[in-house]
Amino acid sequence: MSVTEGSGEVYRPISTTDEEGFSDISDSELLSLQDDNLGNTLHPGEGRTNSHGLCTNEVGTSALNQEEVKKSIGKLKDPGGILQRKRKQVVQKPLDKFRMKYLWVTNLCSQTWCEQQMVYEFEFPGVEKQEKTEAMNAGASIHLARELEVHDVVSVSTQTREDSWAIKFLNVLAMIPVLQSGGHVREFPVFRELDGIFVVGVIDELGYSSKGELELRELKTRTTPSLPRSSQKSSHTFQHLQLRLDQVLGVQVKEHIERAGLTVSTFGDLLELTCLNLAFSELPVIDCIKLEYCYQADGTLLGCETVTFDEKNVMEHLKFCLSYWKGQREVRGVDIEEAWKCSHCSFSNVCEWRTKKSEDALVKCHTKKAK
Repeated sequence: MSVTEGSGEVYRPISTTDEEGFSDISDSELLSLQDDNLGNTLHPGEGRTNSHGLCTNEVGTSALNQEEVKKSIGKLKDPGGILQRKRKQVVQKPLDKFRMKYLWVTNLCSQTWCEQQMVYEFEFPGVEKQEKTEAMNAGASIHLARELEVHDVVSVSTQTREDSWAIKFLNVLAMIPVLQSGGHVREFPVFRELDGIFVVGVIDELGYSSKGELELRELKTRTTPSLPRSSQKSSHTFQHLQLRLDQVLGVQVKEHIERAGLTVSTFGDLLELTCLNLAFSELPVIDCIKLEYCYQADGTLLGCETVTFDEKNVMEHLKFCLSYWKGQREVRGVDIEEAWKCSHCSFSNVCEWRTKKSEDALVKCHTKKAK
């Protein structure tokens, strides 16, 4: 996460407590391996966040051999029973069960890919433990190169979660004037309460179109020189904190805040200043999203697509996603049209949703034969 200054520099927090991290790339880029038909995600969990903005559950499983874990799960004879018994031990909202203070946009994108897979990744954090692969590094490098075209990067030491969020707010305060003057910014932090749940994310790029309209631009890198299928594109269009307001900001954070011409001493002061600036910024509403696809190997542009923002459909989809986290419905897997995703999922052998769909299909087949 970075902050744009008039000098052309940006700040990137380096946490000494590892309590709060910020993505070097946008939320949807974290799903690039899924989009390339791999069906993998990072693993959200216990209220801490890794460098990619996803909560992780570090309970000692990271030391397990990944292949051994996959094999052990694949040998389960009663996939439904074991997982069902585990869930019935404690009945609670998923948001509480997985100790989530808030959701990242990436979590919602994971639901759009396959909600059932996302849940398994919470329940079995040692399976599919995805380190930064070559593909992820390539995608991050392309994003960083784009970011450096706009501004330089300066590391800032942070001691508390409030410090890390302060850098995020300083980002916003520095980027607002740039947008007001007709410029464009990258890595713009966004946050909002949706249906009672706090959601945070990072916009890849904000700028103006040739018509002068404010446009959200999302760069997606591909490991193959081809555009994604329509079912993959659907996830591309989507993409309580307990912070102490009286927390005094860290030394380095305060230095950079003062350098920006601001006078604040606590996290609460900076939060109030950020909210006031957002309220009176008079920035135009974003009506369209521009998706840009490029090939990781050489950065070749594969194509662009402009998506008109359909607020009604987006909010309906978000409400459906959030209803799971609030415990208002059971988890869902993919529809039959997207069953191809299962062939790339390590949980396919133990998937309750997949088993149920197969059983339903057999019952339907027998019913037809009986007639």
